[in-house]
Amino acid sequence: MNKFKNILMFGALGAMTAIALPAQAQAPAGHDHQGAATDAHAAPAKAAEMSEGEVQKVDQPGKTITLKHGPLRNLDMPAMTMAFQVTDPSMLGKVKVGDKVRFVAANPGGKLTVTEIHPVK
Repeated sequence: MNKFKNILMFGALGAMTAIALPAQAQAPAGHDHQGAATDAHAAPAKAAEMSEGEVQKVDQPGKTITLKHGPLRNLDMPAMTMAFQVTDPSMLGKVKVGDKVRFVAANPGGKLTVTEIHPVK
């Protein structure tokens, strides 16, 4: 009986997706008739993903950075100190130990990674 429920659930989900995607594809860029943010408002949404922290260690050879950070809402993670990989090792040259930073963290493939980082002036 559970298999039958799962099949029905996934079938309904697939049908809803098939209906929703073509309707979304027809809307011109920047025009959303459902009240969501338009292209002009995409930057504030990106800024909301940024978290705050302080650089504890920069490991150029290991391509990692250790940050004491506040909550990472996009990853549902509490405040702590931890090491992150970086997507671009050149980011490590922009910061030094003690710098306050704003950064974006992601978890691609189960590896916590800083994808963007900026010192706070």
